[in-house]
Amino acid sequence: MEDNPQPVAAARPDALARRGAIGGFFVDLAIAVVVLLAMSVLTGIAWAMIRAVQVAVQGVDAQDMQALTAAIGRPGGLAMLWMTLFNTAVAAAVPYFWRRRASAAERAMSFAAIRKPGTWGWIGVTTAAVFAFSNGLTALGRTAGFAPEPTNIAPIEQAMASSPLFVTLFVVLLAPAYEELLFRRVLFGRLWAAGRPWLGLVLSSACFAFMHEMPGLTANSAPATLLLWTTYGLMGAAFAWLYRRTGTLWAPIAAHALNNAVALLALQLSTAPV
Repeated sequence: MEDNPQPVAAARPDALARRGAIGGFFVDLAIAVVVLLAMSVLTGIAWAMIRAVQVAVQGVDAQDMQALTAAIGRPGGLAMLWMTLFNTAVAAAVPYFWRRRASAAERAMSFAAIRKPGTWGWIGVTTAAVFAFSNGLTALGRTAGFAPEPTNIAPIEQAMASSPLFVTLFVVLLAPAYEELLFRRVLFGRLWAAGRPWLGLVLSSACFAFMHEMPGLTANSAPATLLLWTTYGLMGAAFAWLYRRTGTLWAPIAAHALNNAVALLALQLSTAPV
């Protein structure tokens, strides 16, 4: 991981550099989307092949395509989390190592910043604000007559029953790391370095929201989806602000991890038998 691209950027990027940075933002985004789609296809094929071997061993007639397809079924919650881990981690790593890799100086500055007590104070404040806003918006939606439920909740709950340790690691450590690498370092960081931090905050936060609730793939109603986009967008904006405020990518990673840990604990308490 790395950090603050601003110290090594030009003090006042000219108009041409700023326009180039906007184009670079969308190139980075396109690379991430293409890699994500390609990885989704590859991991889907790999899962189907593994399942086909498993059901064949169980005695299902491989010549009966209808029976074979029914026996293979669809990926369960745990398989979906593993696939999400590989797909999104690679989609974040490719544009980072290809186009936005940190220098040794940036990494040194990042590690120095995360050791400052003030950085951890901002992490705590940001985490508390994000959690409060998220719960406030959810309560507002329920009061208005619709209950938004993130699409990733169902596979997490399903996987938690069979592999709680992996789910905890995925939700609290792995997902925050690769999401912050892509959305804050690669996407937001490019426009920040070009002197367009507020544009970078808006665009990267919108991408962050759409990734979590993809249009056409969510079962939520239109108002619930809009509320979830607002929630994720504000969350992404808060993490981008924290990154810029502290000068280290480790800060939004830590805040994201803490937010997810509290949310996972709340989910477990809400679903625990009485």
